[in-house]
Amino acid sequence: MTEHRAPYAAGTAEDVVAIADIPQFRAALDLMSRLESRSIANHSVRTYLFARIAAAHLGVIEGSDYDDRLLFMACVLHDLGLASNDERTGRFEVVGADRAAEFLTGQCWPAAEVDAVWEAIALHSSAQISERRGPLCVLVREGVSADFGGAIGPGLAPTAVSDEQARVIHGAYPRFDMASSLVEAICRQAARDPANAPRFTLPGELLRERGDPPVQTRLERDALASRWGS
Repeated sequence: MTEHRAPYAAGTAEDVVAIADIPQFRAALDLMSRLESRSIANHSVRTYLFARIAAAHLGVIEGSDYDDRLLFMACVLHDLGLASNDERTGRFEVVGADRAAEFLTGQCWPAAEVDAVWEAIALHSSAQISERRGPLCVLVREGVSADFGGAIGPGLAPTAVSDEQARVIHGAYPRFDMASSLVEAICRQAARDPANAPRFTLPGELLRERGDPPVQTRLERDALASRWGS
């Protein structure tokens, strides 16, 4: 897989935000940027960049322990379930996993790789489950956790990220009040259909906590108090 290897995300400023310039990556970025808000799209890319840093700290080696192509797709496409043009029902994590699988199948990816990405996306909000489903699921969860500044679970995040790495990543992909934007999108998708917000799931609990009239959720408060402040 060396032809797909992305530069190690701990060297120069260019290395930290480098993304392999291959057609499938460009297609995924185009799909994500067309369907998601700028705030959520930037979150998705930062999730990938932070996940690579986490991999280095965990001693998880690209090319032997995980495939960078799968990590990129699972991170960049993990919030497709929040796209405003999708009326299908289900938890946003599962809807997003389905949409990512459809995209990768259309790109002629092998079924086993499609399934691996599907699992990592579907489980990315499931603490203590994703961490037991192999390196890909672990790294996606770590990347998401890092971008929330540790607000959704400690993992290695955000202590694995240096101040310089954070500066470069946030300079390239600004936050734009990410936590509130994401919570609002999750609650909006959850409110469309009861099947989108089962009790005791992330979307179900966020929607219940949001209330009517809307109030700030604990996740938003924790993110505001985190290292990144949003």
